[in-house]
Amino acid sequence: MGITVLSTIPGYSIMIILIQCTDRIGLVAAISGVLAHERLNITSLREHVDQAENRFFLRLETALHPDIPKLSAALKDVLPTDASITISTGSKRQIAVMVTKEYHCLADILIKNFFNTLDASVLAVIGNHPNLEDVCRRFGIPFYLVSHEQKTKSEFEQQIIEVLDSLPADYIILAKFMRILSPGFIARFPKKIINIHHSFLPAFVGASPYRQAFERGVKLIGATAHFVTDDLDQGPIITQATIPVSHSLTAEDMITAGKEIETSVLGRAMSLVFNERVFVHKNKTVVFDY
Repeated sequence: MGITVLSTIPGYSIMIILIQCTDRIGLVAAISGVLAHERLNITSLREHVDQAENRFFLRLETALHPDIPKLSAALKDVLPTDASITISTGSKRQIAVMVTKEYHCLADILIKNFFNTLDASVLAVIGNHPNLEDVCRRFGIPFYLVSHEQKTKSEFEQQIIEVLDSLPADYIILAKFMRILSPGFIARFPKKIINIHHSFLPAFVGASPYRQAFERGVKLIGATAHFVTDDLDQGPIITQATIPVSHSLTAEDMITAGKEIETSVLGRAMSLVFNERVFVHKNKTVVFDY
């Protein structure tokens, strides 16, 4: 049994409850009964049962309860012993962003952060090249240059970890960070690292995937946002999208289209995660969309 309570923002009146556990008959009725007993009105409820895994997932929104420990204990009493309960009472997510040279995903994040539409706050940007430092400074976001040059992988990652340890980041966003992270690094931040990848180009590995796609005459390009695991680009998928392309596009046109869809998919993934709409079980996700 695990219970997580995310801190409260004063004046925030909505509470989000996430529950994941072994499935059994009557779970929705039992949970609803607890909330009714506590005089809490459910304003939104989504649930799913993975029949192959016999796994139950539920996300609900209700009014804020004045005694979260009491509510947690009451829910615990009616759920299977393996239940995981997360109660979010309005805390805004804090994120660190890691980049290399490409600006499109970072620019979208910085603009949304500036206009308070990101559902999170950007604490800092970490880059292994100085190219994007100026744009971060323009938005008043600290930029940490951690070069990988003339360092071992371990030394490079340790310096990044030292920066991250100084930040209270809930999530790490890889906004086109073009270095492969070690299993040891990933293990320090389980289910906390989100990556954007051109996953609808599976045949085109390595550099210049959009140019390779252009040369092959592909008719769809796309992107996938996923949590990072030890298996390169094989982590639990948060969201995906594709767009059609044709022979009339140049390689440069395809690169532009690819950047646009990468930006869109990463933005969508962050919104889903920050709004507590994503469950992870093994290497799959359950996503309760809007």
